Parts: sequence; C-alpha cells; structure tokens
Amino acid sequence: MAHIKEPYGIDFVVENRGVTQADKEIISDIISHYKKTGHVKKAAADSAIKSGRRSSKRKAKGQTV
Repeated sequence: MAHIKEPYGIDFVVENRGVTQADKEIISDIISHYKKTGHVKKAAADSAIKSGRRSSKRKAKGQTV
C-alpha cells in the first residue's frame, strides 16, 4: 500500500463513514461467494447509490465542474 505525503500547510482529513447493515450483508455475500467459487462477485451498483456513497454530481470525461 502506498503512503500519501501531505504537502506543507495542507492537512488531509479522512472521514469514517459507518457501514450499514445492508452493506454488511452485501460484503458478507461477496466474501462467501469468493470462498466457495474463487471468483469475485460484483456488487450491485444501486446499493451504493441508495446508501448515499456515490456523488450525484458526476462529471463527464473531459468536463470540469
């Protein structure tokens, strides 16, 4: 894992976002599927949207916000 060095005068703040029960169940399902098959199961994209983790302001490629 890489280490990110903070530039002088700038502080990086990492917020801890709690894991919901639904997220725990999705993670558990993915891990159990991996242990059984050896293949990583993709998580449903709508679960991230419902939990509010995805940004509603997604910029298109080459577009500035």
